[in-house]
Amino acid sequence: SDVLPEHKLQVPETTRWILLHYSPFKAFWDWIILLLVLYTAVFTPYSATFLLDERGDARQRICGYTCDPLNVADLMVDVLFIVDIVINLRTTYVDRNDEVVTQPGRIAKHYVQGWFLIDLFAAIPFDLLIFRSGSDETLTSLLKTARLLRLVRVARKLDRYSEYGAAVLFLLMCTFVLIAHWLACIWYAIGFVERPYTETGWLDNLAEQLGKTYDDDDSGSGPSVKDKYVTALYFTLSSLTSVGFGNVSPNTNSEKIFSICVMVIGLMYASIFGNVSAIIQRLYSGTTRYHTQMLRVKEFIRFHQIPVSLRQRLEEYFQH
Repeated sequence: SDVLPEHKLQVPETTRWILLHYSPFKAFWDWIILLLVLYTAVFTPYSATFLLDERGDARQRICGYTCDPLNVADLMVDVLFIVDIVINLRTTYVDRNDEVVTQPGRIAKHYVQGWFLIDLFAAIPFDLLIFRSGSDETLTSLLKTARLLRLVRVARKLDRYSEYGAAVLFLLMCTFVLIAHWLACIWYAIGFVERPYTETGWLDNLAEQLGKTYDDDDSGSGPSVKDKYVTALYFTLSSLTSVGFGNVSPNTNSEKIFSICVMVIGLMYASIFGNVSAIIQRLYSGTTRYHTQMLRVKEFIRFHQIPVSLRQRLEEYFQH
């Protein structure tokens, strides 16, 4: 009770369908949504670029929307995002006066004025709606990237871990790899769009190196999806961490402009990772400071012969 917030000491009165924002179920649900958002952040750009396939589009029109496992997974994610909107409409929050708001009307108004529109736009199943209307698959892929808007909410929730050096280091690495993944998808999209109009793009060079040349009459010709993704990710990571090694090189103007942008992003990340040594030092300095302080406390207790009950409270206080 000495360290808990005031609103957690006294459980507020709630109606039957109101959920406390600090309840175990809400914490569990937030972790599920976090995992779904990470899934979305990885697979949405990948499916929007690498899985653009005319043969797959024709096969989908024949056997239906659910013949692709990724479509089924995306539909389940959309359903859970919609459920998350309903849960947020019935979840309490703490107002500016540090009081828990349990009135359904105020909760709904607070959510609608905040994250409701972003969550709603990110939860719309664009691929299913456009599949019903028979529109272009490219438009579907672009609209599906709206799910990435939920990353803003995840970033706000992960901000609470910014005081922990190990967590900051881990989040920096994850963000770096995720950005490299996104840039790899964009790098492939540039080559995919330009390939019908030029024979000097990086996809044609990759096909020539692997001996899997493109045949305009066969949409399945050329390198496999695995070859293209690994090569694209290799290029973006090598460009972010250095200036590349030349074995995957930009040739067209669009590819060169994109490569310049990737190198600029790499310079920005170099300045960020320059603070990694400071973060590691802070990790060990905090541990050293903690042990030094506890040693002083124990010496103080021993010298003044503090009673057992008060000694325990002192130790717990400094540990906290």
